Amino acid sequence: MAALGVEVNVANDDGETNTAVNVPESVLRRDQARLEEAERRRNVKEKQAVKEEKSDFFTSTFNAEKTAVEEMLSSSNYSDRDKAAKTLEEVTVRIQQLQKFLNDSIMFLTQYEIRQAQASMQKLQSSLAEKREAVLPKKKFAFRSRNAGPSKQPEPSQQTTDKSPSDVGVTVVVDAAVDVYQCGFSNAKNQVLIKQAEEIQQRDVLLSHLTNCKVRLYGCPSTLHIKNVCNCEILCGPVSSSVFVDQCANSTLVLSCQQLRTHNTTATQIYVHVTSRAIIEDCHGVRFAPFTWTYPGIQDHYKVARLDPDRNNWTDVDDFNWLAAGTPSPNWTVIPETERICSWDSVGSAS
Repeated sequence: MAALGVEVNVANDDGETNTAVNVPESVLRRDQARLEEAERRRNVKEKQAVKEEKSDFFTSTFNAEKTAVEEMLSSSNYSDRDKAAKTLEEVTVRIQQLQKFLNDSIMFLTQYEIRQAQASMQKLQSSLAEKREAVLPKKKFAFRSRNAGPSKQPEPSQQTTDKSPSDVGVTVVVDAAVDVYQCGFSNAKNQVLIKQAEEIQQRDVLLSHLTNCKVRLYGCPSTLHIKNVCNCEILCGPVSSSVFVDQCANSTLVLSCQQLRTHNTTATQIYVHVTSRAIIEDCHGVRFAPFTWTYPGIQDHYKVARLDPDRNNWTDVDDFNWLAAGTPSPNWTVIPETERICSWDSVGSAS
């Protein structure tokens, strides 16, 4: 059987057309495939050039802003507390803007670039926290039941020292250090801890050194830091920028944010709404599920936080300790639907 072909007219040097040449169809297909491959490579090269250009722009812009913030933290005069508070407030805003710039750029950055930028952000946040602690005043508050007088001993149902949060009948915080400029709770055990929207709206919130506590944050903080917590249940409304988790064990976190960064965390369930992506590092036994908490006013808080309630990348988890492409990380899993919590205890309802 003769091979299928296509007749092609060939012209001679005088411009006259000679007899048609029968070109095998297989040759034409190979030529077409070569042309398509050349076009594909050209497109890949152009896209790579654009990506590299964006990456160079990000690096130069990010480093310039980072340097500016570092200079503000190191060179400002902090002897005047009023001026110090104003400067630290400005630094906070600039760090938030830099974090948003990073979140918006992640799609064209390499894992190495993301890791380096996140390390820089963590360093800036730590420097800001240290400066606040060194310069700005702290107060200690002891919150008691509204019905309890200053000398009245708590009823047995109000004793919380040896009870779990689910057994606590009143909202009590004992000896919880609260930073005047960075609100939150620290050094609490067996407590139910609550912040309403007006207390945390667009502020940096710190939860640290908590054991066997239930925490409810009814509002939209700017940034949330969770450090050194164990056997806790922490629920928080929409966070405008990032949530940073470090040294968390045997806990349940219910969070909505732009980006989640989790370090040194074990045996913890995270119900998350994240519009960028979640990152874990040095973690084991972490399980993820979509955000399932609601309360009156949460939709308004999504608007204030500028988070899209319909965009949730809760399964997009990057493990910086697991770089094997195509193989799932053994350090995190998805919570099966049958095991997910869909409703949460009503504790200190949103005001």
